[in-house]
Amino acid sequence: MNYQAIVKILGVITLIVGISMLPALFCAHIYKEPSSFKALLISSAVTIAAGGLTVLLIRPVKAKFRAREGYLVVALCWIIASLFGTLPYYLSDYTNSFIDGFFESTAGFTTTGCTSIGAGIMPNSLLMWKAISHWLGGMGILVFVISILPTLGINGQMIARAEAPGPVLEKMAVRMSDSAKILYLMYFSFTVIEFVMLALSPSMSPFDALINTMGSISTGGLVAHPNGIAYYNSVYVEIVISVFTILASVNFVLYHYAIKRQWKYVLKDIELRAFLRILIGAVLLCTLGLYFLGNAPSFGKALRDSFFQVISVATTSGYSSADYTLWPVLCQMILFTLMFIGGCAASTCGSIKVIRIVVLLKLIGRGFYKRIHPRSVVAVKLRGKAVPAPVVSAITVFILMYMGLFLFSCLILSLQNLDLETTITTSAAMLSNTGMAFGQVGALGNYSMFGGGLKLYLSLLMIVGRLELFTIVILFTRNFWGRDR
Repeated sequence: MNYQAIVKILGVITLIVGISMLPALFCAHIYKEPSSFKALLISSAVTIAAGGLTVLLIRPVKAKFRAREGYLVVALCWIIASLFGTLPYYLSDYTNSFIDGFFESTAGFTTTGCTSIGAGIMPNSLLMWKAISHWLGGMGILVFVISILPTLGINGQMIARAEAPGPVLEKMAVRMSDSAKILYLMYFSFTVIEFVMLALSPSMSPFDALINTMGSISTGGLVAHPNGIAYYNSVYVEIVISVFTILASVNFVLYHYAIKRQWKYVLKDIELRAFLRILIGAVLLCTLGLYFLGNAPSFGKALRDSFFQVISVATTSGYSSADYTLWPVLCQMILFTLMFIGGCAASTCGSIKVIRIVVLLKLIGRGFYKRIHPRSVVAVKLRGKAVPAPVVSAITVFILMYMGLFLFSCLILSLQNLDLETTITTSAAMLSNTGMAFGQVGALGNYSMFGGGLKLYLSLLMIVGRLELFTIVILFTRNFWGRDR
């Protein structure tokens, strides 16, 4: 293990988290929130000092990471960021429980739209901190760090592979650090454009526009009011947020192709086409179910609510514009199914990802074909090209492990002795980083009914889901800690 390089990167992450608290500190001063101001002042000072001293005291090293170091540094970085991110919540009057604060912090960095304390009581400055943590976690804190790793003499490719949200890591430039810079430039551009568009709405203040922008472009689902997006009662706001959550759920590599005017790669992308078809089909089914089986006053209202809610769940942003827990069972089952699919690879959303579902369906189709033609050799193909057998195997293992972890989590959460609906949908919501669930959790993602131990498990589950299972689970295997691995 190259512990010197690992500690150096942890120091950089800690320093970034500390500096990111400063806008929230300024916000506490503007809105005259003394308790939050004191908490953020202490938190930022401690975090910046810890990160700065680590960076200064650890000498630069030239290190090429192996897979083992990559997995370990990614896991530790997300845990360290969540721990330091807990301080503003814990040191303020917001909560006296460190576990609740850790849950809030983890939900922020993993872009899971949920809370363990309750909606409607968070001060503006802490709301700003949670929005910033959403924004940082959306593209991945380490994606930003990878762009500066060459200055530290560290190769970031293995780190990128351990954090990449998808089955295959795609590079947009020769150097991984340049690819990371391109990703964050596009991410920042989308953020600015959405903020301007939301700020133009007469129903939304600049502060609300900023909170909702960082919450939606990261597909985190953070809202500035207890009633969620329904507070604004604006079709314009719902459309803008829906459009940008869709954009954030599309493979960011496609935007690079679009900028270079290589439109054929964009238009022929099988994952994008499948994702849009899933959205359109789910919206139509939900609209019809809500209109004919539910209590929607009109077809237009059913379409509006279904459109926003389907996109919210499919992109794992977790917003709510209506109480979907009162919808017909057909609509609820569609939303629950979408939790397991998610958006595209190399995007800010969570869950299994559309490309894995596509490969799985093609694998099932190949199974039927080989039943009829047992001697045939048939490859799983995407875009007319055969998918390598190791990739197909990795996707199959991932989906099996995802479902296994989902069932195991249901068993663990059943210790709280809540109803079956709450238990099952909570497990799916945490693992997919959607945040919203059914039953007692409700549309606003309130998990305050769980005990401290289970809140810690839910926090771990959020990190596991955000890092695509293997990065965390592999740390508990014996082979990972063996020599010369």
